[in-house]
Amino acid sequence: MSDTARQQMQHEVIEEFRAGGGKVGGQFADIDLLLLTTTGARSGESRTWPLGFQRDGDRLVVFAANGGRANRPGWYFNLVADPAATVEVGTESWPVTAVLVTGAERAQLWERQLVATPFLADFQAKVEWEIPVFALTRTGE
Repeated sequence: MSDTARQQMQHEVIEEFRAGGGKVGGQFADIDLLLLTTTGARSGESRTWPLGFQRDGDRLVVFAANGGRANRPGWYFNLVADPAATVEVGTESWPVTAVLVTGAERAQLWERQLVATPFLADFQAKVEWEIPVFALTRTGE
């Protein structure tokens, strides 16, 4: 899939998510999705990404798999540069701070996500780097 086609698909998923109160159909119908809005590390512009996630207590956990592509997703670099972001889950939106999760905690979250979305293992097999895991924690509004 070309970058242009991927961007168009993301735009359509974002529109469907917002129009449907956080629900989408098609290939994402059975996946818990959120919208993550970050500040572009290079551009400084606001960027929104539809992402699968898991809940971990009060935190939301996202996986920078980028579909098993050779490079990390843009939102990964954005969060590394500026961990402040906004999430939309269902019809709610709130500010979060992202923390890169490592070690045993990352392994535990990764294994739990593989149960829900086993295709992540295929993505990991396609890349030479460990797929980053971020925990998103609600911040003061």
